[in-house]
Amino acid sequence: MDIQSLISSEALIGLLTLVSLEIVLGIDNIIFIAIICGYLPAHDQQRARVIGLMLAMVFRILLLLSISWLTHLTEPLMTVGSLQPSGRDLILFSGGVFLVFKTVKEIYEKLRGPEKTEDGKVKSHSKKLTITQAIIQITLIDIVFSFDSILTAVGLSNNVTVMITAVIISMFVMILFAPYVSDFINKYPTIKMLALAFLVVIGALLMLEGFHLHIDKSYVYVAMAFSLLVELLNIRLRKVKHQVY
Repeated sequence: MDIQSLISSEALIGLLTLVSLEIVLGIDNIIFIAIICGYLPAHDQQRARVIGLMLAMVFRILLLLSISWLTHLTEPLMTVGSLQPSGRDLILFSGGVFLVFKTVKEIYEKLRGPEKTEDGKVKSHSKKLTITQAIIQITLIDIVFSFDSILTAVGLSNNVTVMITAVIISMFVMILFAPYVSDFINKYPTIKMLALAFLVVIGALLMLEGFHLHIDKSYVYVAMAFSLLVELLNIRLRKVKHQVY
């Protein structure tokens, strides 16, 4: 990396902007990782989170070092009627389908609830994952989110050194805060359901982008933030009522 390209005021402003962007775009990634890690034993969760996010960092750096290939990825591969899907479109659509399927399945299992066996024991429908299965699923969705994130970053900066530095910094910030996000989501069932609903919307947006129907994600993030604020107020209200009674 060229250190000189990082010390100018323009580069520092660009770096700060890109780090903020990467963290915001990484929120959905962290939420997905939190959901997946909930299927793991407690002692494996941190390892899965770190490995998953480190793989995402490596993959994003490789994409940045292959910008010429990344540019070709937006070129049409075929023509299907009025559609001309590119490699990027197919990746985003496939990732959206995977994310929606995985999340809707999780919501269904939560709403279905546990069953009782013949001997009266509670039987849960949720299946535990091995750490390898969890890392594979995290890596798959990391790849999809990486394309979305890097293509946005390339549109904001033409300095590869700045972009790589921003990716590294943002990933370490996410590794630092991911355990707290995961614990918070898993502690409150209603927050987890809200997070799942958010992932369904993100998956649907990825599918739409595969058809070149772009919808500004900032609307989704604002709606998510407002819903989270309302739910936090509800949690506080329930605590106050519990203390009173």
